[in-house]
Amino acid sequence: MGAVVGSVEADPVAEAREAVLERLADFRSRVVLVPLDARGGLWTAELGGLDWICVFSDEEALGRFAEARGEADREWAYRRVVGARLLDGVVPALDFPCGVAWNAAGPDGMVLPPMRGIVPDTAALDGEAAS
Repeated sequence: MGAVVGSVEADPVAEAREAVLERLADFRSRVVLVPLDARGGLWTAELGGLDWICVFSDEEALGRFAEARGEADREWAYRRVVGARLLDGVVPALDFPCGVAWNAAGPDGMVLPPMRGIVPDTAALDGEAAS
């Protein structure tokens, strides 16, 4: 049974949904670090049959990721990008489905799959282009 606030019972599903929407809004307003690949493009990783643009909140988070990969000794070039620009502009411009993985090696990591409500419908796996 959910927690009771006053005389209204709290809805755990609604609370979880609200928490996700808050984190998404936070991501969209942030400037994040996006590592670059050898050709100067955004660095992606494949996981579960989907490509993911790996992004980080700061150099410390990027460092944890590099350490987890055993690549802390190499230089990681990166670009600063606003989260909303990644979701609304970059992901739709790609010619393949791609999500965003935020702080992949950190305690506050989050994945933003290419789904409606996260990216434009035309780029969403469950959106207009998928029909």
